Amino acid sequence: LASLALAPSEGRTDSQEGRWRPPEKPVVEDWRAINSRRNAKWWYAAFHNVTAMVGAGVLSLPFAMSELGWGVGITVLVLSWIITVYTLWQMVEMHEMVPGKRFDRYHELGQYAFGEKLGLWIVVPQQLVVEVGLNIVYMVTGGQSLKKFHDMVCHDRCKSIKLPYFIMIFASVQFVLSQLPNFHSISSISLVAAVMSVSYSAIAWIASADHHKKNSAEVDYNLRATTTPGKVFDFLGGLGDVAFTYAGHNVVLEIQATIPSTPDKPSKKPMWKGVVVAYIIIAACYFPVALVGYWAFGNQVDENILITLNKPKWLIALANMMVVVHVVGSYQVYAMPVFDMIETVLVKKFWFTPNLRLRLIARTVYVAFTMFIAMTFPFFSELLSFFGGFAYAPTTYFLPCIIWLIICKPKRFSLSWFANWTCIFIGVPLMILAPIGGLRQIILKVKTYKFYQDYQPDAQHISGHR
Repeated sequence: LASLALAPSEGRTDSQEGRWRPPEKPVVEDWRAINSRRNAKWWYAAFHNVTAMVGAGVLSLPFAMSELGWGVGITVLVLSWIITVYTLWQMVEMHEMVPGKRFDRYHELGQYAFGEKLGLWIVVPQQLVVEVGLNIVYMVTGGQSLKKFHDMVCHDRCKSIKLPYFIMIFASVQFVLSQLPNFHSISSISLVAAVMSVSYSAIAWIASADHHKKNSAEVDYNLRATTTPGKVFDFLGGLGDVAFTYAGHNVVLEIQATIPSTPDKPSKKPMWKGVVVAYIIIAACYFPVALVGYWAFGNQVDENILITLNKPKWLIALANMMVVVHVVGSYQVYAMPVFDMIETVLVKKFWFTPNLRLRLIARTVYVAFTMFIAMTFPFFSELLSFFGGFAYAPTTYFLPCIIWLIICKPKRFSLSWFANWTCIFIGVPLMILAPIGGLRQIILKVKTYKFYQDYQPDAQHISGHR
């Protein structure tokens, strides 16, 4: 990965072999997945950000509310939305903060702030954990939603199929789509995915409200856990679930890199316009799903709200298929920067020829890797909690603030200075504490889980009765 820090060379001599290396730019820079085309409009930024943000995590928000409770849950949701809007604005602004240069990738911005080597080691591992982790979770989500759709449509008339097979079916689509060369080529897929995410979010909260209306039995809003340790660890897990839902910062610079820019018309103007539209849509999805889902089911809600919902069957089956279509697109949005990194390293470090064969092999191996991990550890909510705190919190909540303080140097005790340090003081504990809850839940699941057998989330098992 250190080779990513190298600027395109003008040709050089290898000191060990005495061979002259040809210029890299013509064969690498114009071939890379991120900046090979720059003709996107503001609405591209809008639906790419919606696809990146409103993913599988929105379906876990009612479950997170059941771990946090009404007061804390609403506070965490609102604060997270405000903080992430602010840090996303910072990243859009910093994309072209240096005259004549564009930071097309998160690690390039980190390298400018922290130095070539240190910036690479600070940003790239976290960004890879986020993007690879999301791709694994989306494999699990796609498989679970396909299985739910199959079970609801067949209604005990069909032979039962184990979850790993559905994950393989979902992965088969990704094997094909992963061969699309760059961000521009997945625009149509991303647009459809964005529409699907809004649609199934609406179905989730409307169906939840309808369920509450038809079932007048009292709903229990006490915390899921019954023991003090369970409440503490569930609280930490809930924080991780919320953090997971705001992971779009990890691809925002890559999305902005697809927008053309001139001194008179910098890319930040259409990009910010797209971000504002996207965040309005995000709020319209997140808050109703979280609040209405928890209001309807209380602490009996499952880790995925669509698993809890069963009626009307045709509508819930349709919503699950919408989830499948959405995570097909979301997988590609988060995989594209990973493809960019992998292929750049192979070309620059190991001198592979940038061609179709390299793309076919590298991307197929990556999709197969995420499929294998998803089949081995299909723990939806626990994966959200663990990854959400471990890497999503730094790259989303406070790393942009640290970079802003280094590059922009706001006046001490100014509003900008206070705002950035507030985000840092909130984000750092979130990074430390949230993974603990998710990791504990994963350990509890592994104790009873049989690898590569069928797996169904059990609300009672994960409800804190431990």
